Amino acid sequence: MVHAYHVIFGAYGFWLPNDPRGSWSDFVGSWELFRFGPATKTDRRESLAHRRHDRGRRLAAKQALKRPAVQFTGLQARAIGRGFAESVRCGGVTVFACAILPEHVHLVIARHQRVVEYLVNCLTGAATRALVAENLHPFGQYKKPDGQVPKCWAEGLWKVFLNSPEDIQRAIRYVEANPVKEGKPLQRWPFVVPYHV
Repeated sequence: MVHAYHVIFGAYGFWLPNDPRGSWSDFVGSWELFRFGPATKTDRRESLAHRRHDRGRRLAAKQALKRPAVQFTGLQARAIGRGFAESVRCGGVTVFACAILPEHVHLVIARHQRVVEYLVNCLTGAATRALVAENLHPFGQYKKPDGQVPKCWAEGLWKVFLNSPEDIQRAIRYVEANPVKEGKPLQRWPFVVPYHV
């Protein structure tokens, strides 16, 4: 039985559909990006980040995006955290761990009556509203007259079902260690609660 989820979702441009390490995409929707190859669909469920690949080619493909790949700053991460806090409070969501990194986010979320995809959609929506309200949205310069901005989040998410207390504790440790692995300080978010078995 699923007790929690470890979810990972990216900023715009984080993991392309034709990433040489593999992706979960069926197609490449942009001709400019397709020039770097078709979708690299894989059914593998574990992280592909460690696979050897042509880094130069992957970075060149990112240059073909309509807009620059998003790299959240510390100020933007703080605004995202405030948006997450609002969504967590309004939705009655329990979060056991959170790491907001420059290119992607990790969360450990307790099972909820809503599907995890819906929860992530609410979280990213609230984070986007916070970024716009604080004039920190990465694509703020592309704002339309009606106030809409292009999405700063990638499509989809990666999720792992956590079926035991051991799985949940392992995922929490992994998420908490992620910023340190990237040379950043530990993150403490007020909406994260301790996990108790």
